Amino acid sequence: MGFGEFDSDANMSAATGPTQSAKIVVAGGFGVGKTTLVGAISEIDPLTTEAVMTEASVSVDDTTATPNKTTTTVAMDFGRLTLGDDLVLYVFGTPGQHRFWFMWDDLAVGAIGAVVLVDTRRLADAFPSIDFFENRKLPYIVAINCFDRLLHHQIEDVRQALTISESVPIIACDARERESAKQVLITVVEHAITRDRALQPG
Repeated sequence: MGFGEFDSDANMSAATGPTQSAKIVVAGGFGVGKTTLVGAISEIDPLTTEAVMTEASVSVDDTTATPNKTTTTVAMDFGRLTLGDDLVLYVFGTPGQHRFWFMWDDLAVGAIGAVVLVDTRRLADAFPSIDFFENRKLPYIVAINCFDRLLHHQIEDVRQALTISESVPIIACDARERESAKQVLITVVEHAITRDRALQPG
């Protein structure tokens, strides 16, 4: 099965021809903005599995950088975006905490690419996501979430700190804004297409 053919039979339309669908995974550390990005981009009411954080999580989840955070994703987020007459994206957000990482393999099945959402205040939280996608050879991009609309570090400085290859796109975004989130997903699709073509023989 080639690029963009994920579950295409399920989207056949007699009037417009086949609609191809693709799946993108949004990962990153705890509280980095994954649920916000999925909610900003989805054209349907996003499916979320947010649960209120309890005292039991106080010693486990570091909310130092996000003191106002009161909920956390315990399974996944799901959204949908139409990019054209013949392409629909399904977006899955992963839970960020280590204790939920066992779900990541299932969420990544069939994905054409992934987003590693980064908070530059907590760059180290991005490494598990980067390692996960690199180990599975799934194309990914890095999106720096500018929480206060400011890019505090140059993109190339972030690339160096995360030891990211020049072939991996890194962009800045505001996970709250639809157009910004849309550009993140478009960048993933373009990167996945470029890498797929590069891997084709001949």
